[in-house]
This record gives sequence, structure tokens and C-alpha cells, in this order.
Amino acid sequence: MELTGKVAFITGGTKGIGLGIAQAMMQEGIHVAITGRNAASAQEVASELNSTYSGTAKAIGISSDVRSFESQQQAVTLAVSEFGRIDFVIANAGLGHFASVEDLTIEQWKETIDTNLSGPFYTLKATLDQLIANKGYYITISSLAGTNFFGAGAAYNASKFGLTGFTQAAMIDLRKHEIKSTTIMPGSVATYFNNHVPNEEDAWKIQIEDLGQIVVDLLKIHPRTLPSKIEVRPTVPPSARK
Repeated sequence: MELTGKVAFITGGTKGIGLGIAQAMMQEGIHVAITGRNAASAQEVASELNSTYSGTAKAIGISSDVRSFESQQQAVTLAVSEFGRIDFVIANAGLGHFASVEDLTIEQWKETIDTNLSGPFYTLKATLDQLIANKGYYITISSLAGTNFFGAGAAYNASKFGLTGFTQAAMIDLRKHEIKSTTIMPGSVATYFNNHVPNEEDAWKIQIEDLGQIVVDLLKIHPRTLPSKIEVRPTVPPSARK
């Protein structure tokens, strides 16, 4: 597929995995609309992307909350107003609350499910007309936690198990429109997730540019072929060195 001039809509695109995907896409000449809950941050990151990839593609930053369908609709309207179309949708925004079911609060449960599971659904619904019109690609960022459960992970596991299943079911529903759907399930990634600050000790982890490359590679695969679910792991995690 010729990627130059195509347009991507990326939720949670101001840092971490979403930013890595935006960077990889702009290197290929894809315009990007990145969203985040903080308007100033979204616009600042978009400005930095434009400075880095000047002449290759354009980025815009939009304030949006994936927990609100109306907010997603407004963000999509702005993106289409700027670029005229949306070809690729990356539902990346996510968060994690980790506590035993005894300690997990109702608010933590609701925020996790609303962001990690309802959010990608709202994003898809808001962009569906564009995806159908342009025979687009819908990609969600799930997690290995979407197939492997662990203690203190009830809310996060539930959201990511649900997201993995949702994306696979959406793939069946949407293929008649020649829309591709893939869920990417990373293990440990060097990001700011759960208040972690990336550092040199994260060298063994998956890097955000690695996931950006995976997304670009997916877009380049022949239209007849669809890797619908991709699990991604660090090659040599600390546990393998013992």
C-alpha cells in the first residue's frame, strides 16, 4: 500500500506507544491526528512532530477523552476538517489500576473499563464512516494481559481480555467492508505507563519505536492478508537470565 498522504487518527498519541506509532507513521509520509486529554500537551507534541518531520507529513494535536463518545466524535470531526479523511485508526489510549479485588475501588474499576474497553469502541464508532469510505485499518493496542491473568490485575485483565475479544469480533463484522482489524498485544514496554519513567534499565524492554515499526509493517502487508492478532514480547526478559 502507498502510505504517503494517508491519514491516521491515534488516541493517546502524546507519549509512549501512541507517540512511537505517530513517529513511525510520519516517517512514512502519513499525516497524524494525535489525541490526549490535555489540550496543551497534545498541541505541543504535534508541534514537535512537525518540527522533526517537516516536509514529510503533518501532525495536529486534539484534546479528547476516549471515555466519551461525543468527545471522540468531536475529535474525528476536527481531524477530517484538517485532513479531509481518515484511513487508519489506532485505539491506543489506556491506563491501569492494580489492586486485589478486595482493595479495588468502584471508581478504579470504572475508569479502567471506560478507558481501555469502552474507549476503543467509541473510537471505532466515531471513525466508522471514514473507515468504510476509505477501506481503512483499525488497530487496537491490547496487552499480553489480554490473555494472561495475574494477581491484582482484575480490572486491567478484564479490560484487556475484553479489548482483545472486541477487536477480533469487530474484525469479523467489518471485513465485508474491506476494513482490516488487528489487535497488538505487547508485553513489557519502556513507557510512562503506571507512573514509570523510562530509563537505561529498560533496555531489555520493547521500545516504542519497535511497536511503531510493527504498525507500519502491518499497513504495508498486501490487502489480501491480515495478521489479526499479534503478541509481542521482549526477547530476553530478566526472568530468562536466571
